[in-house]
Amino acid sequence: MIPINNRPAQTDTDRIILAHGGGGELTRRLLAEHVLGRLSNPLLDPLTDGAFVPVGGAPVCFTTDAYVVTPVEFPGGTIGDLAVCGTVNDLAVMGAVPQALSLALIIEEGLPIATLERIVDAIAASAERAGVVIATGDTKVIERRSGDGLMITTAGVGAPRPVLALGTGGIVPGDVVLVSGRIAEHGLAVMSAREGLAFTTSLLSDVAPLNGLIAAILDVAAGEVRFLRDPTRGGLAGVLCDLAEATGLSIDLDEAAVPISPVAAHTADMLGLDPLTVANEGKCVIVAAADAARRVLDACRTHPLGGHAAIVGTFTEASPPLVELITRAGGRRIVQRPYGEDLPRIC
Repeated sequence: MIPINNRPAQTDTDRIILAHGGGGELTRRLLAEHVLGRLSNPLLDPLTDGAFVPVGGAPVCFTTDAYVVTPVEFPGGTIGDLAVCGTVNDLAVMGAVPQALSLALIIEEGLPIATLERIVDAIAASAERAGVVIATGDTKVIERRSGDGLMITTAGVGAPRPVLALGTGGIVPGDVVLVSGRIAEHGLAVMSAREGLAFTTSLLSDVAPLNGLIAAILDVAAGEVRFLRDPTRGGLAGVLCDLAEATGLSIDLDEAAVPISPVAAHTADMLGLDPLTVANEGKCVIVAAADAARRVLDACRTHPLGGHAAIVGTFTEASPPLVELITRAGGRRIVQRPYGEDLPRIC
């Protein structure tokens, strides 16, 4: 059984704390109360993974992200893989075809040159795999601080697919939720390599570019796919809670259908973590019309990144709008977005 997430007691503070960056409730409140009102505009206000910016009369999809992970090299990937794949994936879930990225390296003094070279090699390999180019960039060197060694900021641009509208506005009761593969592997793999907590596991990060998988999905069901999102910080729970809040609909989530490997389930249990809230870097949450669900599932399962795809939930009109986990025992529990950050510096 997926364990209940134990939320810490809420605290008030007039300073930023680490949990504000976890992608959960504190992040949402930080942005809503202190940032978004000061920057409000029609491009930013939808708070999607990117924005379609008019350039010369034609829209261009634009996104940006920053990456901080400890350690910078972990089982299955590096911070460089995260930087490329995360930005490519944000463009892809917007329905765009990723084309070019910017790359800014913020390097702490003391980082071994050999480590930097391995990470840049990983950036090049991930960009080639995703079919994008690193078109521009910047480099800064700063004094040693937290010892992470390297932080990366990327931005990306992509061309929109014609006649494709993705978002929460078209979701209706009866629509289904799919997940493209096994959850929680990235966050748990990073934790397995963390100094002071290192333990032996076969888990590897799932970091991967999703643009090929998403193209395969849209090729068979473009008009019936309502919404796409990569469940990074906050995990699957965070995305589903966002969807319930945005649509005013409830979601029934089938615990038995959620794909998770025995190793990941055991590791999460050992660490006292809810795998629903653990970050993923190579998975996609898909909302589709019920009559398209099987086609979407088949498209996922025929792609190398979607072999463990599953239909995991359904939108309902139950009120108030909640995400409810239907447990293997037949009970129900409310799924909440994480409060802060169970696993700091994951992506």
